[in-house]
Amino acid sequence: QVHLVESGGGLVQAGGSLRLSCVASGSPFSIYTTGWYRQAPGKARELVATITPEGFTRYASSMLGRFTISRDDAKNTLYLFMNSLKPEDTGVYYCHLPSADWGEGTLVTVSS
Repeated sequence: QVHLVESGGGLVQAGGSLRLSCVASGSPFSIYTTGWYRQAPGKARELVATITPEGFTRYASSMLGRFTISRDDAKNTLYLFMNSLKPEDTGVYYCHLPSADWGEGTLVTVSS
């Protein structure tokens, strides 16, 4: 069974930065298009960013230029670098791997 463990969330002031990490056990990130999603309070889960096996990235329009997704294949870890954070970025962030169930996510809270 594949397990995903997200980490790196926390409380940060608007304008600050965070780096989220996601470690997968039992399945490599590198052979799938993987990504990050987030779920704000009272809202549906939404796509944040994706990365293909070749390393091509895509971002939701509101994150473009502020967030960067990357992958360390040696560590089988997916990252999300978040800069210029806004209060509306608050939510639980989840990494996604097609071969795995959703993990518990990591909570990001951005204060104004």
